[in-house]
Amino acid sequence: MSLSGPVRPRRPYARRAGLTAALCLVATVAAAAPPAPATPVGCGGPAGGQLCLRGPVGRPGVYTARYRRAPTASPGEIAVRLGYQRKDSRITAFPGWFGTVRTTGGTATLRGRVGMAAGECIRGVMEHGERVYVTKWSCG
Repeated sequence: MSLSGPVRPRRPYARRAGLTAALCLVATVAAAAPPAPATPVGCGGPAGGQLCLRGPVGRPGVYTARYRRAPTASPGEIAVRLGYQRKDSRITAFPGWFGTVRTTGGTATLRGRVGMAAGECIRGVMEHGERVYVTKWSCG
């Protein structure tokens, strides 16, 4: 004679209800997350500030390079050269510069039109003194 444990009644809807609850939780978290920016943003963190490039990656358009000094950086306004660098599957191009500007209130912003092709990557470039800083690559 063999004995078996207690028999559990089958509840076919319990698994489906658990799955539905999990999906609702995921949807709620996704809805509460901040929306993605309209255009990709590539940022880098040079010592004493942050450099960002914003624009329609992968197609021609106006790109904006912005440098913001950290509040803990040394006092005084500085001159920075702002621009971009492009690359595709074959080559990394030399930097293209928007110009040189002095920070005002710790911020410097320059923009210009860049003729990018689909599939190309772009990153922001900043030059201050003898140092060059770059952002992460953003690819179309």
